[in-house]
Order: sequence, then C-alpha cells, then structure tokens
Amino acid sequence: MRLIFLGTPAFAVPSLRRLVEVGHEVAGVVTQPDRPAGRGKRLRKSAAKQVAEEACIPVIQPVKIQEPGVVGHLRKLKPEVLVVVAFGQILPRSILEIPPKGSINLHASLLPKYRGPAPIPWALIQGETVTGVTIMEVVEAVDAGPILLQRMTPIAVEDDAGTLHDRLAALGAEALVEALGALGRGDMTKTPQNEAEATYAPKLPADQGCLEWSRGGRDLWNLVRGLAPQPGTYTFFRGLLIRVLAARPLPGHPGQVPGTIVGFRKGAGVQVATGDGILLLTTLQPEAKRVMTAEEFARGYRAEVGSAFASTREQSTKSRPGDSRPGRAG
Repeated sequence: MRLIFLGTPAFAVPSLRRLVEVGHEVAGVVTQPDRPAGRGKRLRKSAAKQVAEEACIPVIQPVKIQEPGVVGHLRKLKPEVLVVVAFGQILPRSILEIPPKGSINLHASLLPKYRGPAPIPWALIQGETVTGVTIMEVVEAVDAGPILLQRMTPIAVEDDAGTLHDRLAALGAEALVEALGALGRGDMTKTPQNEAEATYAPKLPADQGCLEWSRGGRDLWNLVRGLAPQPGTYTFFRGLLIRVLAARPLPGHPGQVPGTIVGFRKGAGVQVATGDGILLLTTLQPEAKRVMTAEEFARGYRAEVGSAFASTREQSTKSRPGDSRPGRAG
C-alpha cells in the first residue's frame, strides 16, 4: 500500500522499519524539524528522519503541519493511507481528507484509557498490570477515533517506562502491519470508543518525580517505575539531590517517620520507611555522580539506620531524632 508516515521519536522507529520491511511503499516521512540537543546544542535529526534517510525516503519537516504548502505537497504524493505514530501534532481535516483509505494512528495504550501524550508512564504510575497498543482511525479530536485493532501485554514487576516503551513499540509495529493488511482487503471493523471510560494521560509536570515519603510504598514504587529511566524520580539526602532509578516495595510497618532509613538488605538495597510500608531503594544516582547501587551509595555517603531522605533539599539538611542512631551500612 502507498502511504505517508508521520512520526518523530524512537517509539516510531520500529513501525517505520517494519512497514518498509514488509513492502509497503512509503512515499514520504513527515517528522518534526531538527532540534538543538546535547551540551553543544547541535541540531539533531529525529529518530524517524534517520530511518527515512537510511531507506532513501523523502522527508518533510514542517514546523507546523498547517503551514501553507504542506497540504499540497502531501496531496502530490498520492498516498492511499496516512500512518501516524507519535507525530506530536494534531492533523487538520484538510490533511485527513487526502488519503482515500483514511488515516490510522498507533497509540501506546488500550484506548479509551490514557489518551494523550504520556500513556506509558501514566499506566505504570497508576499501577496497571496490563497495557497494550491501539490502532485507531484518526479524527480531529485527540485519540478519540474508532478502534480498528488492539493488542495487549502484561506489565511485569520488572518493567519500567523504558522496557515498556520498547515492548509496545515492537508490538505496535506488528499491529500496524496487521491493520494495514485488513484495511487493504477492505475487511476492517471500526469500534467506537466508550467516552464514559476515557481517561487522559497528560505530559508529566516537572515536579512529578519528587518522592513524597508520606505516600505509600507501592505508590512510590509505581512512580519510580513510571519515570525510569528518564526523567527519573528524586529525593534529597543531607542536602544532596539523589535520583532514584529503581526500587521495589516491601511489606511491614516500620513505625518510623517517612523517609527514615530503617535497614539495609545485603545484596539488595536500602530500606526506607514510607507512609504505608517500606520502599527498598536499589539503584541511585547522586547529583553529578555515576549511577550506583544503593549499597554503594550507603557506603560512600555513610548512610545509617535512622538517617533520612527528604522531599526537599532544606528538609534534608535539618537534624532529625534518628540521625544519631548507630547501624552503618554493611
């Protein structure tokens, strides 16, 4: 099938590669403009653009998809269908009306849950045990089109946003191939979304990653998983910002002020009291330092039973009743 692919980040890459592999004719790739990145702020191509150039596919990079000339350019490419994967802009009716077989979108959730730009982290933050991908028809409302196909996958306790991103990207690529096959044969069924069950997954606010130790251990664990590996969650220890990259909840009633270190588990990590249960910190990164195990952190920063993490830098510098307790990390 002759198509135009609209996509930008790494999540779009498996889909674009797979469509080329199975023989679809990709007439063009529309992606976001090159952006400054890294310490040198050099212009960096989007992940989708890099794949397109490798495959010698023409690339179109409008700042805004509504720019004059874009509609005419896309129309000249004569696509049968538009395929959208994490493009990052809402498509106007003038573009949706171009392909005779319609426009389809891959979304990283089981719609109508988690519409919006951040479905993967929010599914983890909310403690979901199952997620998946949805292929839907693109309409002018965000992620609200009728569902063409869905594929599910369980969320394992070892999953974080990074592993789930990669698995859903691969699952979605296969789902797209399947959907395009059905679309080409004309046997695709459309199922309207149940608006009453719709939820929204907005962009994550900058302070989303702060660990509020008064929350329950399972909630904090879900937050750590949802924000790992990037941007990560964080806490403070004796005035130092500490990124928390991996953790897991433990049962128990520590009877300590939330944030207090209540023990060390050899070979596993540092146990911290929460508002409900214990959070075992396993992988940390002090600011301006390398990623390290929680045990390495405890030895290097002389963390002891009774010393404490805090939600702000100021709180972490105040002495607390338990700070003088013995019990160095072993």
